[in-house]
Amino acid sequence: MKILVLEDNLRLLKLIKSSLNKEDFVVDCFDNGQEALENLENGYKCFILDINVPSIDGITILEYIRMNHKDIPVLIISSNHDLEKIEKSYKMGCDDYIKKPFYIFELIQKVKKLCSPTSSKYELTSNTIFDIKQQKLYINGIEVFLTKKEILFLELFSQDLHHVASYDEIVNYVWEGEETNLTNIRAMIKRLRKKIPIDSIVIVKGMGYSLNKEAKFI
Repeated sequence: MKILVLEDNLRLLKLIKSSLNKEDFVVDCFDNGQEALENLENGYKCFILDINVPSIDGITILEYIRMNHKDIPVLIISSNHDLEKIEKSYKMGCDDYIKKPFYIFELIQKVKKLCSPTSSKYELTSNTIFDIKQQKLYINGIEVFLTKKEILFLELFSQDLHHVASYDEIVNYVWEGEETNLTNIRAMIKRLRKKIPIDSIVIVKGMGYSLNKEAKFI
């Protein structure tokens, strides 16, 4: 799972990144609000935002996130004198906050609670299982080889199995922000559907793709 961290204390930023990496999170770091804002659409599933950073503050970043991504968890980092800003953050939809100075263990636990999938596996059909943590697909207990993009596509549904993954979301998460087109997306989906029961992935006309209604966490 990809996490964006915005923090202008470079020493703390490095510590957060290394600690989250050890927990198998993929972390992109920014020490400037403008740079973070320009990269928000790169397929992140969790945001950690310091309030007081150069250029654009964390609350403004939070506001933008909530305008476009209502369900992605946001953890706010604050200092002791930011009580009014913390209150404003909650009103704008942050999920939790952690006050400086903090123990890195406390941050990791909050991130795990907010940002980890509710289950480690989900079932596309009765015999087709995707292991979210291991990023592996099994059919009748036998592992099926997946490309990186196919893995990332299935990972898109790790928090909400039945949401519709839009074309923009697929570009940002599966292509990790790199330029692509609808033809490439359709080709990737077509290849994936050859490896799994074809009705596991449903085309939502004009919107994107979803998993079939029988998909469930296990």
